[in-house]
Amino acid sequence: MLTHEELKKKMLSNPEVESEYNSQKEEFFLFDELLKARTLAGLTQAEVANRMGTKTPAIARLESGGGNKKHSPSISTLRKYATAVGCNLEIRLVKSNHAT
Repeated sequence: MLTHEELKKKMLSNPEVESEYNSQKEEFFLFDELLKARTLAGLTQAEVANRMGTKTPAIARLESGGGNKKHSPSISTLRKYATAVGCNLEIRLVKSNHAT
């Protein structure tokens, strides 16, 4: 069985997949960060849900929403998630390499 990183590398070798992935890179990065933080905290989705006062399916949707334009979490939701996994929420704007 392939690891997440191995599968990602394999899928991104397809130029069409890579193009679509790159168009949604920020969203994928956010959802990877959520999963990483929860894993490092040693928590299940159910435990995070309990700490946030919500249900497990809401956490599953939050963590798997990469690229899904229908679900954009609010800053308040991200702050609650961060607190639940023992983190602080940090939002930064980074200078683009693109000329404007």
